[in-house]
Amino acid sequence: MSAQSSARDFASLAVHAGQEFDPATGAVIPPVHFSTTYAQDGIGGLRGGYEYGRSGNPTRNALQAQLAAIEGGAHAVSFASGLAAEDALLRAVLRPGDEVLLGNDVYGGTYRLISRVLGDWGVTLRVVDMSEPDAVRAALAESTPRILWVETPSNPLLRITDIAGLAEMGHAAGALVVVDNTFATPALQQPLSLGADVVVHSTTKYLGGHSDVVGGALVLNDDALAEKIRFIQFAVGAVSGPLDAWLTTRGIKTLAVRMQRHSENGSAVASFLESHERVQRVYYPGLASHPGHELAARQMSGFGGIVSVALESGDAARRFAEALRLFTLAESLGGVESLVNYPDAMTHASVRGTELAVPVEVVRLSVGIESEADLLADIEQALQA
Repeated sequence: MSAQSSARDFASLAVHAGQEFDPATGAVIPPVHFSTTYAQDGIGGLRGGYEYGRSGNPTRNALQAQLAAIEGGAHAVSFASGLAAEDALLRAVLRPGDEVLLGNDVYGGTYRLISRVLGDWGVTLRVVDMSEPDAVRAALAESTPRILWVETPSNPLLRITDIAGLAEMGHAAGALVVVDNTFATPALQQPLSLGADVVVHSTTKYLGGHSDVVGGALVLNDDALAEKIRFIQFAVGAVSGPLDAWLTTRGIKTLAVRMQRHSENGSAVASFLESHERVQRVYYPGLASHPGHELAARQMSGFGGIVSVALESGDAARRFAEALRLFTLAESLGGVESLVNYPDAMTHASVRGTELAVPVEVVRLSVGIESEADLLADIEQALQA
């Protein structure tokens, strides 16, 4: 019996799924396949189904098997970025005149893709607070979207959405329910098991986990939709390269232990900030004061490493972000190192002036796996500065 077939729990699947040792050499770590093309045994005689690097690559296939296993899905498709994954899904599902119902607190790039790119092709967009079931119900009654797009915890205000409840609501209306699981990761939350149709990831973030590889993924159970997505992956070509796939696979193998440490440090940082006199508000679902705390405790096994904080003004928020030292001022999140981001002028600048605009007094922290004492000391000195 192989190690992969013996893996049952999440941590074991993360290490072993898609990672059988090399049968030719016995190498425990499967090799990275850099070849762009593959020899054929006569015309059309493909070895293992491989013919060209865009249509298939053994390293990418290993990652896709790993992604499907850890999300509990039948199919996973890996892309060159999270937005490339989103674009492929939207192209596979939407036609001119279709509508997307989107949360009012999501990654700015998702809003930009739908409104500014697909909008020119006749796709319409409505925005609603997904953490308010009555608001979603009213929006669905007004008109039926083709896609109900959920992000929970949301970016950057960490709103919590009832995945099971919205999945039931969306399916009753005839909508495809998509959940962006980038913040929680499958280590803490598995949307397919709660009724979602498709899970989206920016694997650049926690799955890769080391700020050294860009990627994206879709995980789902629907065979027909998976086939459409794979066709777009092949026909459009935004595939993850072999080294990118290998780096993502390596990151996933430590996801369980990293998310545990991210959650522990995130909780400590959130508690410290909540009690600080210079802080106006802390956004973190692990706090009892968070309006989505009880729901998050039910549908997540941990609360993650993203903490957002509101100071007394936009100027104070900027000064705080620029005064941090152990937290590096940078875009992105989810790496082992701590990062600080000022959403209004950085990750969410594209939604300024819209319903998704982030308050200017908000700073987003991606809490890494460093020493808790060092992280809190850095935050304290920055708040004093």
